[in-house]
Amino acid sequence: MSAVNALLSAIRARLAGDAALTGLIGADGFHDRLLARPRLPCVVVGAVETRDYSTATEAGAEHFLTLDVVAEGEGRKVAEMVAERLRLLLHDAPLSLSGAVLVSLLLRSTRSRREAKTKLFVVELSFRAVTE
Repeated sequence: MSAVNALLSAIRARLAGDAALTGLIGADGFHDRLLARPRLPCVVVGAVETRDYSTATEAGAEHFLTLDVVAEGEGRKVAEMVAERLRLLLHDAPLSLSGAVLVSLLLRSTRSRREAKTKLFVVELSFRAVTE
């Protein structure tokens, strides 16, 4: 399994194991893509970029990934609550990866917006992870 897939699996496991988050988004509220008719609010894996981050002695990778919280048009408060729970669960979390070691996982930024076409509310959390 690649380091980025191991990271995403570990994130999924961490989120699925949290009762407070499950209470907000439901047991099936985490997706790799936005479904045609998702139960909202939900968390969707957005863009993922991986770069070589090797040193002279260690192989490594730097991953930039986005998690999107998607809520109904009037769901700003709920979306922000889910985003805060994600921050608490993932920022500097000691996740165990299969086939790789997580050196760090840090929240870089949070951005919120209303989608003009769908009227859905989206909170975008951008993370940076380093794996060896």
